[in-house]
Amino acid sequence: MIYMNHSIAVIGAGTMGNGIAHVFARSGFDVILCERQQNILDRAMATIAKNLGREVAAGKITDDQSAAAFARIEGSLNYETLAACSLVIEAANEDLNVKTVIFQELDDITSPDAILASNTSSISITKLAGKTKHPQRVIGMHFFNPVPMMKLVEVVRGLATSATVKETVHNLARQLGKTPIAVHDAPGFVSNRVLMPLINEAIFAVMEGVATPQAVDDVFKLGMAHPMGPLALADFIGLDVCLNILRVLQDGLGDAKFRPCPLLVQMVDAGWLGKKSGKGFYEYTLKT
Repeated sequence: MIYMNHSIAVIGAGTMGNGIAHVFARSGFDVILCERQQNILDRAMATIAKNLGREVAAGKITDDQSAAAFARIEGSLNYETLAACSLVIEAANEDLNVKTVIFQELDDITSPDAILASNTSSISITKLAGKTKHPQRVIGMHFFNPVPMMKLVEVVRGLATSATVKETVHNLARQLGKTPIAVHDAPGFVSNRVLMPLINEAIFAVMEGVATPQAVDDVFKLGMAHPMGPLALADFIGLDVCLNILRVLQDGLGDAKFRPCPLLVQMVDAGWLGKKSGKGFYEYTLKT
């Protein structure tokens, strides 16, 4: 069991990483937020402070609780600072090679009793665990964006993941106020195995001239009561991330129905990645 006096580490200070650090700190855990670049780390800490402030303004937490949560987060540029952590959550880019290197480094640095979790949205936990010397302690802990608001955590048990690690992570998710859902280690798990073909088919509809992006999204918002249409959601997730996940699904399941739409490939090649780049299916104002 991981208790609130134990240190938690999050590797990767992007949108998902800073959100994960936020919810752990808000729940009373000491957190080390680890990045390789100081400017990314600084931006992440500013984002966390701003989001905690929004929770104060909404009456969800007090000023004192916000200040205490922010004080629990320590930024770091060095993996060696994670040696004593009871849990390390990797939230790096959705790239098997990048994640493999991180897990191999963590395997050497951390205690064999520490849990190593990945926030991957599609990559095999079994494959990641197989690159380590202690595969029984590796597990998937897939949060959803925006992390402070979304209740779901997909808990993905690899072939070698121990029952104790699985139970500990389930209990930990509940401590965060989240709802853990157990899924098997298959490409895309449940969420993205269902969501990405929907997004992909919506892109095909645009490419084939069936409807405009706005019309496609309006059909889903007005006809299916989706809070956000599939193309706006793709922009929010990142079109490069969507493409990577579709390729994982296609490679892992060998089914042509997961073939990425050529328009999606073109947009990623053009650098039109959605909200984070300022242009996707819609245009956005980039924050300075």
